[in-house]
Amino acid sequence: MNVLLLGSGGREHALAWKLAASPLLTRLYAAPGNPGIAEQAELVALDIANHAAVAAFCRDMKIDLVVVGPEAPLVAGIGDDLRAAGIRVFGPSKAAARLEGSKGFTKDLCARFNIPTAAYGRFDNLAAARAYVEKVGAPIVIKADGLAAGKGVTVAMTLPEALDALSACFDGSFGSAGAEVVVEEFMTGEEASFFCLCDGTTALPFGTAQDHKRVGDGDVGPNTGGMGAYSPAPVMTPEVVDRTMREIIEPTMRGMAELGSPFAGVLFAGLMITDQGPRLIEYNTRFGDPECQVLMMRLKDDLLVLLNAAADGQLGHMSVRWLDEAALTVVMAAAGYPGAPEKGSVIRGIDAARAEGAEVFHAGTAVNAGALVANGGRVLNVSATGGTVGEAQKRAYAAVDRIDWPQGFCRRDIGWRAVEREEGR
Repeated sequence: MNVLLLGSGGREHALAWKLAASPLLTRLYAAPGNPGIAEQAELVALDIANHAAVAAFCRDMKIDLVVVGPEAPLVAGIGDDLRAAGIRVFGPSKAAARLEGSKGFTKDLCARFNIPTAAYGRFDNLAAARAYVEKVGAPIVIKADGLAAGKGVTVAMTLPEALDALSACFDGSFGSAGAEVVVEEFMTGEEASFFCLCDGTTALPFGTAQDHKRVGDGDVGPNTGGMGAYSPAPVMTPEVVDRTMREIIEPTMRGMAELGSPFAGVLFAGLMITDQGPRLIEYNTRFGDPECQVLMMRLKDDLLVLLNAAADGQLGHMSVRWLDEAALTVVMAAAGYPGAPEKGSVIRGIDAARAEGAEVFHAGTAVNAGALVANGGRVLNVSATGGTVGEAQKRAYAAVDRIDWPQGFCRRDIGWRAVEREEGR
């Protein structure tokens, strides 16, 4: 098979790494890719926002499957445009991608189909939103309705913080994503990420992970796109997974079909595991980043076979096998992140870091005058497996320490909840 992978981040590097291992693969192309992805795929200078150009490339190169990595092209309808051109795609339609593209759409779906989630209000003007927040009080959660690169959510512990977050949305800090706002009840519990491969009818469970959103050790500081992750998430016991499928995933699949937008692709449920059971925080319609990296490290089966089955509506015949190991990834970020990251600093030692079973996925890198340099906020994903999360953590940080990049930083406590559980603390 000839496969085209769209995207340029750490998630896409992990997907390329796993797809490249498939015996079914003939050629793997990536657009636009990054220097790490170039180790597994042939990079193509395509503007993935230009759907006609992508379709033309697919026809010219006889592409058998397009795998869409990031959310923006999905929400923009690239899946529909490619399918209309007769090209097979792994990823949802524009209508189904509303599960990520509009938080308000998802909240209304939950209300209609009795899916457990936080109480909420939807607002398109500041005055009404302020009045609601002042009535409900803090702590409270403020979310820009649209895509905001993982940064449009504020967990406000005080009323002034909540009102500032509302002002930021309506003042245009998140562009058109903040034109509408969802205000949610503050939920307490432990967060987890749950994934399913979907084909419009069947949802096949595809692993669990736990992300670390805040920039600093001990979960302090501003939210980021994710500073690290591990898999599996111990809080996602078989009972919790069963309830999540029964109470959240399956009603969502039925509901989307009833609305005329059956969901096919990756359904990524961000969950809060409360005393009353799992509740949906939000949906994403693509693999998480950096959760994808730990899932790919643990996946035993051929990813291309699974994605093909999803694209063909054949997941009802499939199962997924995992390595009996934990995986953990540490995000190395550029100084200044999550604000304005410093670009252009030289990175050395990637090959040394990949010793002893570790893997390094490129998230925000470029090549300048023959040297690998930082070219984004989250720059590297240093990943490892181990018999326990604690063992994977030790291996990942040993690999981090072999990388020579003085301008980079990382959290030093990724996986701390699971390690505490393992140690009985």
